[in-house]
Amino acid sequence: MLLGLSAALVVFILDQVSKYWIMNDVLAEKAMIIFTPFFSLVRAWNTGVSFSMFNNWGLSGVIVLSFVALVIIFFLLRWLKTEQSHLVQLSLGFIIGGALGNVTDRIRLGAVFDFLDFSFGSYHWPAFNVADSFICIGACIVIVHGLLAKPAESK
Repeated sequence: MLLGLSAALVVFILDQVSKYWIMNDVLAEKAMIIFTPFFSLVRAWNTGVSFSMFNNWGLSGVIVLSFVALVIIFFLLRWLKTEQSHLVQLSLGFIIGGALGNVTDRIRLGAVFDFLDFSFGSYHWPAFNVADSFICIGACIVIVHGLLAKPAESK
């Protein structure tokens, strides 16, 4: 469990520090910095969930989405407590830390600050942040592990 909690703490700190740094120092008063034709830093506020779904709920959205995220975090912590696989513990820590980072934004700022902006030709991916990245990485590892792990042998 310590591995997962440590990973969650590291992800949470990386997320909050990166958001503060990008928001206050790198972007400062700018709305966007274009680095390449496919990557920019942007100032984007997400009041909804992934890809800005449910983005128009206002304060009730902040409350509902924060509550749902905290319930999910609670269940992930219970899973983490009993998980034997170090890889899954690490992955759960990634998800928990990322979720806590976004909940912190939602409660403190009323929205989640997103700043990583990628595009490919005419396709534009919704802006995201470090927390979102770790949530996706953690979820993918958990899914792949679940699909590929051999079931425990019966005793």
